[in-house]
Amino acid sequence: MDQVPHFIGGAKVFGRNDRFGEVFNPATGKCTSQVPFAGTEEVYLAVTAAAKAFPGWASTSPLHRARVLFKFKDLLERDAESLVALITSEHGKVLGDARGEVARGLEVVEFACGIPHLLKGEFSDSVGTGIDSWSLRQPLGVCAGITPFNFPAMVPMWMFPLAIACGNTFVLKPSERDPSAAVRIAELFKEAGLPDGVFNVVHGDKQAVDALLAHRAVAAVSFVGSTPIAQYIYSTAAAHGKRVQALGGAKNHLIVMPDADLHQAADALLGAAYGSAGERCMAVSVAVAVGSAGAGLIGELAPRVQNLRIGPGTQPQVEMGPLVTRAHLERVRGYVDAGVREGAELVVDGRNFRGEGCEGGFFIGGCLFDRVTTDMKIYREEIFGPVLSVVRAATLAGATRIVSDHEFGNGASIFTRDGQAAREFASRVQAGMVGINVPIPVPMAFHSFGGWKHSMFGDHAMHGMEGVRFYTRLKTITARWPGGVARGAEFQMPTLE
Repeated sequence: MDQVPHFIGGAKVFGRNDRFGEVFNPATGKCTSQVPFAGTEEVYLAVTAAAKAFPGWASTSPLHRARVLFKFKDLLERDAESLVALITSEHGKVLGDARGEVARGLEVVEFACGIPHLLKGEFSDSVGTGIDSWSLRQPLGVCAGITPFNFPAMVPMWMFPLAIACGNTFVLKPSERDPSAAVRIAELFKEAGLPDGVFNVVHGDKQAVDALLAHRAVAAVSFVGSTPIAQYIYSTAAAHGKRVQALGGAKNHLIVMPDADLHQAADALLGAAYGSAGERCMAVSVAVAVGSAGAGLIGELAPRVQNLRIGPGTQPQVEMGPLVTRAHLERVRGYVDAGVREGAELVVDGRNFRGEGCEGGFFIGGCLFDRVTTDMKIYREEIFGPVLSVVRAATLAGATRIVSDHEFGNGASIFTRDGQAAREFASRVQAGMVGINVPIPVPMAFHSFGGWKHSMFGDHAMHGMEGVRFYTRLKTITARWPGGVARGAEFQMPTLE
């Protein structure tokens, strides 16, 4: 069986031990390759390669780094379709969704190409007599990224392009469920002229993660995944003196006001809740219907959910593919079972989906719940599947309170024609990213991505200027050149007058 290699020091490295995972095609349920699980030895090999490459890369001018990134961008665009096919074959998402993923990752590469401008510091002339002061941002060293299965190309590209543009070197630990995209990206970066060791990929499980978190040469860790693991990454890496950004789970809400265009809102919810089979950290999993909007919204949604075109992601016209693994399929089914037991109204039941060409794959149909209450398991917990819960609220204030009281605060949206209602919601809601008549408010690369509360641990969001700040350290310099009358020893706190 084919083996997905590590990529260390500019070369493919194959597994050296007997610890392997299986990579499946979710549409067929068949194992297509093996992925080696790195132990401490392989992780240390990658970190050592990155540490060795750091001094030379850090001293490379930002302009030259940008030119390598420009070439990398060209190669990504050249090979985009093959990367898209690779993503679909291991994740299961439809080809159009995979194209969107690659495009959103490319946006960060494009942003990072402007690094000569982004790294400009501040200068103050004559802060004191004959004294100038200025600041600059310098790289940290070896950075690590630990990324999830749901975006095997996009989420890594939210991390390493900026880290590398800022002068750091990088070790990526992608999900073992769909690891091939990361290796292909590493090959393209090498082809673009990136020096060996600047970007490395190691596969594995908790053993590899713990080795990265503990290694003294790793200066910063970026993570995207579930909240329990994000908390673990944050606390463990911080205890080892590392800078950390750890993005966790989500329960994204979309409020539908009575004045909203319900047809438009239902279309938006359909794509946001069931696109990528709900396996997105920004998927909308709760619709909050305000006042009279509830009955009409369910009437618009139910037939759309029942008629979702479901099948292998490679088939044309398919809107939703399979879940990533059989275990995750059973987990999502279990949540639907729990919702029924707790008394929610299952308007559309996709648990027994059967489709032509889907035999053996990890498929489930779209599920739609109504009359969900905030004490139910399907409301409280992140399902990460094609399950949408509709909650009723009497007023905008009550709906906003429902959203803000949830332990997660990743994204929240409102659909309305009322500008005052939208403005009030955007100001008051306790979430890091807000959409107004936009169901999935993922910021563009020149803004920053990050949630609040248990959706994010750490002080800096991803990409944008927050990403530049995370991957650099601020240094402030104050200088006086000898000349004029000697001042003698000064024993007071200097005032620079």
